[in-house]
Amino acid sequence: MKINWIENILYPKVFLNRRKATKYFQGKTILITGASEGIGKACATILSKFQVHLILVARSQEKLEEVKAIATQNNSTASIYVTDLYQEQQIDQLIEYIHARQMTIDILISNAGKSIHRSLTKSLPRYHDFTRTNMLNYLAPVKLTLALTPLLSQQKGEIINISALNVLLPPAPHWAAYQASKTAFDQYCRSNQSEWKKMNVKLKTVYLPLVKTEMIAPNDRYKNFPAMQSSEAALRIIKLILGTGSYSRPWWSPFPITIGFFIRKIWDKF
Repeated sequence: MKINWIENILYPKVFLNRRKATKYFQGKTILITGASEGIGKACATILSKFQVHLILVARSQEKLEEVKAIATQNNSTASIYVTDLYQEQQIDQLIEYIHARQMTIDILISNAGKSIHRSLTKSLPRYHDFTRTNMLNYLAPVKLTLALTPLLSQQKGEIINISALNVLLPPAPHWAAYQASKTAFDQYCRSNQSEWKKMNVKLKTVYLPLVKTEMIAPNDRYKNFPAMQSSEAALRIIKLILGTGSYSRPWWSPFPITIGFFIRKIWDKF
């Protein structure tokens, strides 16, 4: 009960204007990576209520079929493409699949990601942790956005970067692989933002706090942490798409960001 009370303050409910959402999304084609569970599945579920076509990308055929069934029940259509975004060749095959079918894409929701929490000492023999995390959180979405930018430009579309709040905070011990990879993609997006704008492509970024997903489930330390529900994260993502702003972050985020700026010298001593 205590955690729920705190969560209600940290993550107040948000609501969509259904009429506005229907008008905006109806008929659009939306590609979602990491669509089989968590935030990606929640986004697909909500968006499917507005008669869209979803391109659902993830590794699990079975789970993608479940999401497709939900979309069909909500009177939307969906295509599924099983892709392991750790594998560059499979990313190339996904891109070829899209181009071969001359698909139009209005919105790319870059959601797939990998979280990892490990100390430097335990990371010393595990270089692969960094290459895998970097591939999924940085290189894969870079490859996709480069390939899909011309299609998005034709549709005056949008790239939605599902980022993390800790990208805006001082570096934290045990988070080197995760924080570096998420920050890299965030910087890549922000560096390209003005050029995308000239190409009629909008960039919008959601800086999410801790979210209750399958990704954090193995870590017992998060069981008693206040966290946002996947459905609430999805609502914030969709609300950002509908709005005029270029980013979204928790209402309380300026406090840790400001504190982090002023205590950087102290932080570096630990």
